Amino acid sequence: MVTHRLVFEKEIYAMEDLIAEMESRSVPHAAEELRQLRREVVALKKRIYSELTAWQTILVARHVERPQTCDYLNLMFEEFVELHGDRAIGDDRALRTGFARLGDFKVMVIGHQKGRTLQERKACFFGCAHPEGYRKALRCMKLAEKFKLPVICLIDTPGAFPGIGAEERGQAALIATNLLEMARLQTQVVCVVIGEGGSGGALGIGVGDRVSMLEHAYYSVISPEGCAGILWKEANDTTSPLAAEALRLTSRDLYRLGIIDDIIPEPLGGAHRDHREMANTLKNYLLRYLRELRPQPIPELLQARYQKFRRMGVFERAEE
Repeated sequence: MVTHRLVFEKEIYAMEDLIAEMESRSVPHAAEELRQLRREVVALKKRIYSELTAWQTILVARHVERPQTCDYLNLMFEEFVELHGDRAIGDDRALRTGFARLGDFKVMVIGHQKGRTLQERKACFFGCAHPEGYRKALRCMKLAEKFKLPVICLIDTPGAFPGIGAEERGQAALIATNLLEMARLQTQVVCVVIGEGGSGGALGIGVGDRVSMLEHAYYSVISPEGCAGILWKEANDTTSPLAAEALRLTSRDLYRLGIIDDIIPEPLGGAHRDHREMANTLKNYLLRYLRELRPQPIPELLQARYQKFRRMGVFERAEE
């Protein structure tokens, strides 16, 4: 049961509460009325979630009960063996890495983890990775390349950790290194934004042969709050939604602009309502991508990956 309720879902939960009350009281001769109410709830969810604003999409992407990397590891993958440490400073719990099996494929999984409880969130820095995390991710990608294993990256971060210590240890340089190395990694790479895709923190594990997003995720060069702070010197309930609209950060916008390859549909009402259904859908998409990429020769794969990112931002100027 979802305990955290978003403001724009008020009508949905009111009807669901009414249905639950009628079912608990076993109201006689109410079967037809219950069926009608259930149909109305489904129609209401479809209408509300098909008309989400950019800011409402961000609220869904940040939902505290939305499935995270560790949830998908439990629901989708088998034989997961976690790998720790960057072999230089330490282990970053904001990025989880390890070997796993997905269907018939042995893979390397790399994903952001935000945490559920306050204690876990503090340990994971709320999904904001440090240089150690990106160094660990790259080490595991190189390991996957050595053993010819596909790499699956699950992106869910508001951004890389912005602390002074992280910058002193080379945060920006390490993200840039990851971009370079992922562009020429000699194995299949699939990236999916499962929640928040914020700035360089997302890009640090975001270069792949297939880049997709869950339906109600977002992917942006900066958070709406950060953008509002730059443009209006203040992030509040007025400026942040304006920034979100201007950034064109929803899956529909990014698919139209050619930034992502696919929009992966979520369960009706968002991924937070049914983790298992979301995991099954995501698993099917990942298996499809791996089957498409496996037969391709590595040189062709690398060239296509390079051209994919070179095309982004290219435009033609209309004649005046």
